[in-house]
Amino acid sequence: MTGAGLVAGKVALVTGAAAGIGRACALAFAREGAKVLVSDVDAAGCEAVAKEISAAGGEARARRCDVTQEGEVAALIQNCVDVFGRLDCAHNNAGGPGQGGAVHQITTADWNAVIALNLTSVFHCLKYEIPVMQKQRAGAIVNTASGAGLIAVAGLAHYAAAKHGVLGLTKTAALENARTGVRINAICPGSVDTPALRVHLAKDPRIAERILASQPGGRFGLPDEIAEAVVWMCSDRASFVTGESFVVDGGAVMR
Repeated sequence: MTGAGLVAGKVALVTGAAAGIGRACALAFAREGAKVLVSDVDAAGCEAVAKEISAAGGEARARRCDVTQEGEVAALIQNCVDVFGRLDCAHNNAGGPGQGGAVHQITTADWNAVIALNLTSVFHCLKYEIPVMQKQRAGAIVNTASGAGLIAVAGLAHYAAAKHGVLGLTKTAALENARTGVRINAICPGSVDTPALRVHLAKDPRIAERILASQPGGRFGLPDEIAEAVVWMCSDRASFVTGESFVVDGGAVMR
């Protein structure tokens, strides 16, 4: 996994990296030459991913972090600097849809939990990543938004609101850092075949039918397809790209 690559010699941090898109991104960063700090609230999961990277010849460390807790995020970023000496790429990926329901059925507790996990967590990460990168005069951050950050999603008002918020936060942070050397973008994945999606689909076979009916290509995306876009946005080949919302969804929201 070492050697020449899109992010060779760089240090990358991935949150929500124990499975799904985050795991694919951590592996892709390593394949493309980066040293990787693998983070997730699932300690065993991120340890497994770090070991997978190391077994393939890459360099990785694992650290548990609950990104809804500001103090834990601050410690995570400091740990990255302590272990690797810098932070060049960050994929703020942790998130999840939570318990669904119509707007008037969502409890305040569920609302707060989903906003914390999907939006406040990104704010926490940016708050501590940006100063490190500003000191370096270089860095690239990709926040995970969603197709739900671009369109309405019935039954997931809290998730859609959070992901719309991620895009606004991304654009504002990018504008503020346009002359600091720090680029900040967002990725908007569509329906991707992850363990979390499979759990959701197992509840009712009609769910898969409805989702696939909205996919022009008739299939789910793959975690690796999202990872390729994330790593490219963090590479020097995307040096003039900032404040963008990169949609990778097989055309689901273009209609």
